[in-house]
Parts: sequence; C-alpha cells; structure tokens
Amino acid sequence: MDLTVADASALRRALGRFATGVTIVTCRGMDGTAVGLTVNSFAALSLKPPLVLWSLRAASPSVTPFQQATGFAVNVLAQSQVALSRRFASVVPDRFSVGEWRPGLQDLPVLAGCAAVFECRLVSHQEAGDHVLFIGEVLRMTEHAVAPLVFQGGHYRGLGEPL
Repeated sequence: MDLTVADASALRRALGRFATGVTIVTCRGMDGTAVGLTVNSFAALSLKPPLVLWSLRAASPSVTPFQQATGFAVNVLAQSQVALSRRFASVVPDRFSVGEWRPGLQDLPVLAGCAAVFECRLVSHQEAGDHVLFIGEVLRMTEHAVAPLVFQGGHYRGLGEPL
C-alpha cells in the first residue's frame, strides 16, 4: 500500500507520539574514516544471543559504509548531549571534531559521557521498505548513571520523575 502525502504526514505524526531514546551510531568506513549519525530507531532484539537493531534510510549516503563495516557502536546519548545529537543529524563536515571520542572494539568511535554504549559485531543488514535494518551482536557494553536524552513529538525531552 502506498501512502499519500497526507497519510505519510499523519503516520509520521502518530509515530512521533512514541518516545524514543537518542543515539549516535558509528562505524569505520573502508578507508578508516569515522562515520556516524543520529539515530532514534534503536531497539533491543534478543538477550540470548545479545542482539540489537537499528535502521537507516536507504537513500542515506551512510548506508554503504555501515553495510561494508564489520561492526558498529551505538552511543546512547545523555541529556547533556543534545548539541551532539543535532550535529550528527546535520550535514556539517567533520562531525567528530566535537565530543570526546575514543577508539573502542574494532576501532569503532565511542563517545564519552553517554548513558550507555553498545559495541557490536554486524550480524546482518537487510532492506525493509525505504530503510535498511542493521542487526548487531553486542560484544561489549558500558553504562553510566546519567539521564538519557529522549525524543518525542518532534522535540528533545528529559525524563520526569518515575511514576
């Protein structure tokens, strides 16, 4: 079924009601260049084995480096990292010149100060509609007791008090 422009806008609005975390997913291109972008389509997939997934628009110039990579890192942003989220969602050159980056497993770019980091081996990627779905096996993870960044209804948000 093809959605009309009005239907697609309504679907986007309705999907925006769902609150998500905000991540920067990174890899190394074939030439060793760091590649990264802001992603909110991240989710847990399996505990045994430990698998996570995320998706990327198929038309993105970053698709090929992620498909060719042997792994990726999912950096779950803290509330204090809104500016980095915006930077990695833009077309600014040299996105990695801001933030405290270090090499992780497989030389993956890992960001300091995140709520959590998942360093993964790429298990598979497949086309799904107008996106590519990436599945990775978690090889190493870290977590810190900081408030995560949340995105909902087209806006960044912080977490409130527990209910």
